[in-house]
Amino acid sequence: MSLPRFSVLMLSLSVAIAGGMAGCSSFPKKKNDLKDAGPQRSEQAYYESAQKSLKRGQYTEANKSLEALDTYYPTGEYTEQAQLDLMYSRFKQGDYPGVVTLADRFIRLYPSNAQLDYAYYIRGVANMEQHYDGLLRYTNLNQSHRDVSYLRLAYSSLREFVQRFPNSRYAVDAAQRMQYVNQELAESEMNVARYNLKRQAWLAAVQRARWVLEYYPQTPQVPEALATIVYGYQKLGDQQTANQYLEIIRLNYPKLIKGNGVDLNAARGKASWVNRATLGIFGREAQSFVPQNRENAAVVVPPAATPATSNELTSEQIKPDVPQPDLDNAVQQPPVPSIGLGLPELTSPQQQPESAPSNAP
Repeated sequence: MSLPRFSVLMLSLSVAIAGGMAGCSSFPKKKNDLKDAGPQRSEQAYYESAQKSLKRGQYTEANKSLEALDTYYPTGEYTEQAQLDLMYSRFKQGDYPGVVTLADRFIRLYPSNAQLDYAYYIRGVANMEQHYDGLLRYTNLNQSHRDVSYLRLAYSSLREFVQRFPNSRYAVDAAQRMQYVNQELAESEMNVARYNLKRQAWLAAVQRARWVLEYYPQTPQVPEALATIVYGYQKLGDQQTANQYLEIIRLNYPKLIKGNGVDLNAARGKASWVNRATLGIFGREAQSFVPQNRENAAVVVPPAATPATSNELTSEQIKPDVPQPDLDNAVQQPPVPSIGLGLPELTSPQQQPESAPSNAP
């Protein structure tokens, strides 16, 4: 049953009038409403207000003050420090793309700033945290089984930071993160190798495993990579090559030997059916070579609270000479590192950061 023509016409007219009234109400009543009222406080007042908000964890309020300071005082005494603080505040809010944008801008505009290393460092950490699914850290599901392109970008950013600032106070933490990223990338390769074994693509599985041995030799995935190579070559009928890798396993991981071959389940540290059925919540007793998921979100330390200009260092920023960490060993250390730890302030030349063990992370 159709509506009468008059009713349809009135309905259409009512909708048009309502839409027009709603559209008109969205416009400002006065032209003056479009004008910026300008700074409401002094540069120092904005900065002090932002510092108070940061200490209280009120990052939204801190952002307002820091952005206003950057807008109204673009060449002021606190401008550069405000941008560093804004990176930290945005990071705490989880706005990682915003942090990367701010860091890129800071690096471009202030290449001689005394805290330039912080911009490089927090850019790398923000790249590392992008696209990470925080819900996965409560299960045994692995982020590395998904897209890892952002991890490659993070590794590139952190490597650039370490190369440019090997003596930075953030260098040890960056090295730990690089270690973790390496493990995630190795796990991604082995996940593909397992899939290739499942579909009986033996050569493809061997190639993935050999990639892990060549480019990620200090990761927990190495035992499984060796076992995969042995298994793959045996399936391909190349027993001579398989025996060469089998001898390596016999010398380093004898528990993985099973008869004349290898125990792939043991190499993978395959969890019990209870662990798999509950998405890793229960039945965690199975041993695994796979790195565990992170239990905490990334934590970075804020930049120094004292403003710094490009031409001079303040007394708080001048640090005594401290023995620097061995970054080469820091990246090569095989155990899973404790990631996500900021570095404490150094109070004396003899005091080492707590996050830097004696033999590097």
